[in-house]
Amino acid sequence: QVQLVESGGGLVQAGGSLRLSCAASGRTIDNYAVGWFRQAPGKEREFVATISRSGSYKSYIDSVKGRFAVSRDNTKNTAYLQMNSLKPEDTAVYYCAADSIFSTRQYQFWGQGTQVTVSS
Repeated sequence: QVQLVESGGGLVQAGGSLRLSCAASGRTIDNYAVGWFRQAPGKEREFVATISRSGSYKSYIDSVKGRFAVSRDNTKNTAYLQMNSLKPEDTAVYYCAADSIFSTRQYQFWGQGTQVTVSS
C-alpha cells in the first residue's frame, strides 16, 4: 500500500504559478499511475491530469491544457503538477491519487489534499 502527501499549495495572484508535489511512501511510486484531482467549494471533485507509471502517457482536462503540466521523478518517489497562468476558477483543494491502472476516474489511494487559492 502506498501513502501520498501533497505539498506546494498556497495563495497566488491570477497569472501566477505553483508547483504541487505528491510524495509517496510505503511503496515506490513507479508501481502506480498518478492522477491529480481538485474540488472547489460546493462542487464535485473533478479530474485534472494523470501520468502513466513510466511518464510516457499523460492526459489533461480541457480547461488546463497548455497551462498545467504533470510529471514524475520515480527516483525521488514524487509526482508533480506544474500550474501556470493560474485563474481564479482554479481555486480548489488539489489531491493526488495513485492506482495500478492509468485512468481519469478510478484511483485506489489518495492524499489528504492541498489548498490552492488564486486571487483576481
